[in-house]
Amino acid sequence: QVQLVESGGGLVQAGGSLRLSCAASGRTFSGYAMGWFRQAPGKEREFVAAINWNGHSTMYADAVKGRFTISRDNAKNTVYLQMNSLSPEDTAVYCCAADSGSRGLRVRGTSGNYDYWGHGTQVTVSS
Repeated sequence: QVQLVESGGGLVQAGGSLRLSCAASGRTFSGYAMGWFRQAPGKEREFVAAINWNGHSTMYADAVKGRFTISRDNAKNTVYLQMNSLSPEDTAVYCCAADSGSRGLRVRGTSGNYDYWGHGTQVTVSS
């Protein structure tokens, strides 16, 4: 069992930046690949970014490539999402998730591959 708690969301103007954090507790954090997903009002949940167990492999949705960076610190049991050049289209609830498949070696963009989810943190970007 893994518990995930996100933080760092808030209100920011377009063009601004935020850094989200996701703190994990429970089983060995380094055994999981981690992902960030988001869900805007009235829309389906969508993949944002993923990182493998040691941070050497990452994957991004096209909508955030070049603006968002996912990273992790296994010593702190934390995964981060640095978000730059934010736009109103990035407004959503952002959730982190843990993927135990392949012992954390692979990065995957499908929500069904993730076993554990946080409750999310709200990001609102004003125009």
